[in-house]
Amino acid sequence: MQHTMITTTLELPGYTITQSLGLVRGITVRSRSVVGNFFGGLQALFGGNISIYTRLCEQARSEAFDLMRAHADQLGATAVIAVRYDATDLMPGLTEVLCYGTAVRATANNS
Repeated sequence: MQHTMITTTLELPGYTITQSLGLVRGITVRSRSVVGNFFGGLQALFGGNISIYTRLCEQARSEAFDLMRAHADQLGATAVIAVRYDATDLMPGLTEVLCYGTAVRATANNS
């Protein structure tokens, strides 16, 4: 499936949704390492963007997205609509990241 066929909207301009295949999701659980906490703490002392945590969050979101896309591929979807992210702290230093949406089959509209 192409990344361009994954959207937060409820429709795909230029396409007709022909079948809904249901919910698809990707989930990952990440923890901060002792080293990451140390360097993150140092960066926090100086303020601004804490890049080590930014990278960790981006990696978790990317992994959850890829898992959702793989789930959609398993169902034979050609697109995923209404994509959302959610994150939950399971315990201090341990975060669940969920990416979910609706898998659909879509066909291009004839011009």
